[in-house]
Amino acid sequence: MNIRDVPEPSLADDEVLLRVAYAGICGSELSGYLGHNALRKPPLIMGHEFAGEIVALGSRTQQINPAISVGMNVTVNPLLSCGVCEMCIRGLNQLCRERKLIGAHRPGAFTEYVNVPASLALPLPAGMSLETGALTEPVAVAVRIGELVGQVHGEDTLVVGAGPIGLLALEALQLRGSKRVFISDLDPDRLAMGAALGGEPLDPRSVDVVQTIRNATNGWGVAAAVDAVGTAGTRAQAISATRSAGTVILTGLHEETSAIPAADVIRREIVLRGGFSYTPANFKEALRRLETEEMHLAPWITQAPLKEGGMWFERLVNAPGNVSKVLLKP
Repeated sequence: MNIRDVPEPSLADDEVLLRVAYAGICGSELSGYLGHNALRKPPLIMGHEFAGEIVALGSRTQQINPAISVGMNVTVNPLLSCGVCEMCIRGLNQLCRERKLIGAHRPGAFTEYVNVPASLALPLPAGMSLETGALTEPVAVAVRIGELVGQVHGEDTLVVGAGPIGLLALEALQLRGSKRVFISDLDPDRLAMGAALGGEPLDPRSVDVVQTIRNATNGWGVAAAVDAVGTAGTRAQAISATRSAGTVILTGLHEETSAIPAADVIRREIVLRGGFSYTPANFKEALRRLETEEMHLAPWITQAPLKEGGMWFERLVNAPGNVSKVLLKP
């Protein structure tokens, strides 16, 4: 990771220019940093979880989004879509074949200024800090996970991985009425965060996660499991811990491909589905949940100067410790 001087972005007539206040480091960017993510190829300005102040408007932006103006604090849905295909018409813009991501297909927010489509800028609610606004994107991912899991009121569930998405998924399942949310992770600090949020922590180094869950559920397993890591091991663990006819959501992208116990999925009629990103409605709902404080990552958020970003990428890859989210500040 290198700090470089680049020209200020030029502004198209349908775009706004933001002075970035905070930009979060995402797990998908860590995999890109390690060379495991097909979307992210250097040289690239990453950063898709962010909030900032509008400093300039393109000539058509107020017709496109009359709710925004210069000086306004906003967050940004970083997913660009065509808006006219079948998926977009159904409100599933994240599945648009033409989708592009700020911070992957075009320069992102690990910078002082970034230009974004005006249609994707959402004003922050009155009184919401820019720090909180920068969390909207990962919260939206968790809102989508909860939506895909469906009805789990009074049921036991599992989240594999206590990183930012795993912790937020835990909260999303709790809001769905889950009786107990088991959460597993190899990092004791992150497990402690999950416990502080009301999860039932399981350390795979000291217990057999699947057997412990089966013992706690009269041998059945959980009604739904979320893999928020994305390795062959964690995907298999989520499947094995889920009861017959249960649901497994695969959202972690650490490994592009991996083997799964397909025969077990078939014989126990497990519903196995991907959970990618969020819909525009999920993104707006995430902003509302942050405003009402139903979902959060406090008090484990760390702010750091952008120039220290490389060091934080290294720490998050190797030993994140009791940090739920790193927000880089240009």
